[in-house]
Amino acid sequence: MSITVPTVDITAYVQDGTADERAAVAAAIDKACREVGFIQITGHGIPEELTDGLADAMDEFFALPLEQKKTYRTPPGINRGYTPPKTESLSLSLGVEAASRMNDFFEAFNVGDGSSDYPGLDLPERLYNENVWPDAAPGFEPKVTAYFSEAGRVARTMVEIFTDALGLPAGFFDSYTDHSLDVLRMNNYALPEGTDVKLDGDLTGMGEHTDYGIVTILWADQVKGLQVLGSDGSWNDVSPADGALLINLGDITGRWTNERWMSTLHRVKPPVIDGTIQRRRSAAFFHDGNWDALIETLPQTIDAEHPNLYPEPVTVDEHISRKLAGSRAGTANTSATREAARVLAAK
Repeated sequence: MSITVPTVDITAYVQDGTADERAAVAAAIDKACREVGFIQITGHGIPEELTDGLADAMDEFFALPLEQKKTYRTPPGINRGYTPPKTESLSLSLGVEAASRMNDFFEAFNVGDGSSDYPGLDLPERLYNENVWPDAAPGFEPKVTAYFSEAGRVARTMVEIFTDALGLPAGFFDSYTDHSLDVLRMNNYALPEGTDVKLDGDLTGMGEHTDYGIVTILWADQVKGLQVLGSDGSWNDVSPADGALLINLGDITGRWTNERWMSTLHRVKPPVIDGTIQRRRSAAFFHDGNWDALIETLPQTIDAEHPNLYPEPVTVDEHISRKLAGSRAGTANTSATREAARVLAAK
């Protein structure tokens, strides 16, 4: 059974719609979060020139020679800068890789909020790292910064919609997100010319994983590759409609809602056409919450028929650090047992 990613127009929240219009959007988001966990949104308000600029910036950087790109690489514990191909394995963030193989063939560049963006707060620099900007791609920083700001606005709008959809008081999540760990990861799925690679079923663009935080705002090419796990255990292709952004839930939201809304497993399989890998680009804005926020299951999601699936509270820092230790440092995450079971049951 295939799944359909629903499309929701969020204009009512972007342009101060009526109470009834906003209620209709919140109800549609609630339904989509319960049934799929992936959503396409329109009416988000990001101008096309900014998404075009983001794509241009990515093209400018990723076209650089590999050895030059590697000069912007940071250690695994720093979630900024360049990631070369085959230096990560996203499935290890769930602890399901048979061996500690770093085999995902994508390359990426990460930027995010640093501690200097929150003057007056004593934030740990190991999480709120300052950015590494590539001077070899002079158009990169201004175009990426412009998109980052708008993607953050959309993420905060989605949290506002979540608040209404869950029947929570206005501003409920503010204290969890006022110095949120926000990261934009720009991904390039391609292999340099002359790379010796076997185009077989084991070649992985990005391994099976769930996102870590509250919500992800995803811009992507309309090139096939992204696959979402359905409730029947099948993998389903997903690509955005014209002008749409893809939204998916992260683990923190799954914990908060006692899996009434579940973080959806997804992966990227290499788009192979005529025996070659077709290039694919995406940019994921992760809105993960404050590093020191304590995440506990919302009481209204617990009852006799729905016992608490996450009785042990966890901080955002604890959760994200375990996941990153898997994907970036090769240490399998043994705490993601529920998500790992879903991967292992997939067809």
